Amino acid sequence: MAKWSQMVMQDSVSPSMSYISGFHDYMMLTMVLVLSIIGYVLILSCLSHLTNRYILEAQEVETVWTVVPAIILITMAVPSIQILYMVDEVVDPKLTIKVIGHQWYWSYQYGDFPFISFDSYMLPIDELKLSDYRLLEVDNRLVLPMKQEIRMVVSSADVIHSWTVPSMGVKLDAVPGRLNQVSMFMLKPGVYYGQCSEICGVNHSFMPICIESISSSDFILWVKKY
Repeated sequence: MAKWSQMVMQDSVSPSMSYISGFHDYMMLTMVLVLSIIGYVLILSCLSHLTNRYILEAQEVETVWTVVPAIILITMAVPSIQILYMVDEVVDPKLTIKVIGHQWYWSYQYGDFPFISFDSYMLPIDELKLSDYRLLEVDNRLVLPMKQEIRMVVSSADVIHSWTVPSMGVKLDAVPGRLNQVSMFMLKPGVYYGQCSEICGVNHSFMPICIESISSSDFILWVKKY
């Protein structure tokens, strides 16, 4: 999860977040390069004392500053579209989880195990342990198996919410009367946090998301003990 004064993205735990992080770095590099070139040209223009009041056109220059930006935009658009399609695609999910947003908590239903469903509320401060994170811990974690294709189906029972887990590159709107879906694939075990990312009322800041990623064998044992 993000730490105090952290200036970069959270460590990715899913392939989609790895691609998003890499695309972000590529975009930043492109932006810095373009701004550096523009700044260099502007400084040279301001410091130069050479002028020419008789130039009416410069076809070569206009061609360059039209073609080069077009090429840059294409090189940014192609990987962006690829990532968008990859994130939206759900292929042969091994598990389906239905997420329903409420004011102000989340409820989870395991589609493949109808007997497993629960609400997830934020833990009050007086119930936190010394190692717990404030405003992020919940009474019931969403337990999921790692290295398995998981389909998340998200909706809302009242107003618009947004189910967001940054380390997995997942942000999906929970809209009343509508089912939105996204695919998740966790690469390693751990506990990952998120929050509602759509202002949904007075307690919007107090409906965290807590996912516990475990091995498939441990997940089966957890299901049997539920």
